Amino acid sequence: MKVLFKNARLLPEAMPTGTRAEDYVHVVVTDEYITHIGVSVPEDTYDRVIDCKENLLMPAFYNAHCHSAMTLFRGYGEDLPLRRWLDEKILPAEEKLNFRRVYYGAKLAIAEMIRNGVVSFSDMYFFQEATAEAVLESGVKANIARSIVSFDPNIKKEEDVRFAESVRLFEQYHDAGNGRLKVDMSLHAEYSNVDACCRYVAEYAKEQGLRMQLHLSETQSEHEQCIERHGMTPAAYFASLGVFDVPTTAAHCVYVTDEDIAIMKEKGVVPVHNPVSNLKLGSGVMRLRDMIDAGLTVAFGTDGVASNNQLSILRELQTAAILHKGVHRDPENIRAAELPAIATRNGALSQGREDCGMVAVGARADLILVDLNAINNIPCYDLATTLAYSANTSNVLLTMCDGRILFENGEYTSIDIECLRFESRQIIRHYFD
Repeated sequence: MKVLFKNARLLPEAMPTGTRAEDYVHVVVTDEYITHIGVSVPEDTYDRVIDCKENLLMPAFYNAHCHSAMTLFRGYGEDLPLRRWLDEKILPAEEKLNFRRVYYGAKLAIAEMIRNGVVSFSDMYFFQEATAEAVLESGVKANIARSIVSFDPNIKKEEDVRFAESVRLFEQYHDAGNGRLKVDMSLHAEYSNVDACCRYVAEYAKEQGLRMQLHLSETQSEHEQCIERHGMTPAAYFASLGVFDVPTTAAHCVYVTDEDIAIMKEKGVVPVHNPVSNLKLGSGVMRLRDMIDAGLTVAFGTDGVASNNQLSILRELQTAAILHKGVHRDPENIRAAELPAIATRNGALSQGREDCGMVAVGARADLILVDLNAINNIPCYDLATTLAYSANTSNVLLTMCDGRILFENGEYTSIDIECLRFESRQIIRHYFD
């Protein structure tokens, strides 16, 4: 399959050498990969020619922290702090989950993400075989993990049913769908695990060459209570147990010290900024500027929609664009030009997808087309500032993953959206019966 995108605008870092920012270029996708970027069109036969009409062709978004099936709890348990939200609403609701409910919850999330220009997500949850099937059927990418909790200090690996589920998930699904689906290990958080479990989960991940997903210092109480329990911060705790000896994606990182940032830099931990979820739950604000300046690879995540309500990385980007200016009373604290890479390339790197998240020859064709001719984007003096302050997800005209178009001009190509709507409503209608 060979597709020509003609008359496109690209972000400055993707422009070919010798071109100007205002030049229109042509991009060729051959099967899963980008094979040409230039001001000339190679003479060839194309299966599709897509006229971009001077709109923005850019890397698709990556969601580095998500609980996809929590779409079933959108709008449920509102206006509560994290611990009450979990204990009074979410945990009891999750007791009613099963394979079918997680499958349709995950598929509903995937449809929303595709519409919003997201082609890959990192997911911590349970019944992850259901999420895996939804990913494989819909054509997106994901790094999925069975979220592990443990409370018995004498727990043994051989008796840990959650760990066993994680191993089975890895053995059954890792690198399925031509590598679109990857399986990570996951420790839910410091406060929900014991030392022994952290050690053997980390050892297994290291043995198998897997990545790790976890929550880190999401709230002040979590951070301070860890210090009371262990005499160290959550970051130092995980590092001491060998967890950070494997590539780790750490969600939230709201309450971290300078020493924590140094540990994460040394160990290559990717902190995930979830500004909307952290604001909605009243948890706080990540030290984004400090992390960028320290050389950390920061990515964006939405968290689950029960604590966000939307699965839009563009919304996270735009929230971050203004949030840190206000918190620090400095309009230069975060610059628009810094944000697209956090939403795209850095998210791909957090998943170990080295050839993704960029518009470059040899990269996988994960692309979105953003309508610069929409009323809300006129005029466009600068592409990054238009993304940060003007655009919205309705401006996403096309979403492509690994060279396959999943969404174009309002139509899905891999999901029966009417069937999905019907099944999702049926589940919700009887969920709390």
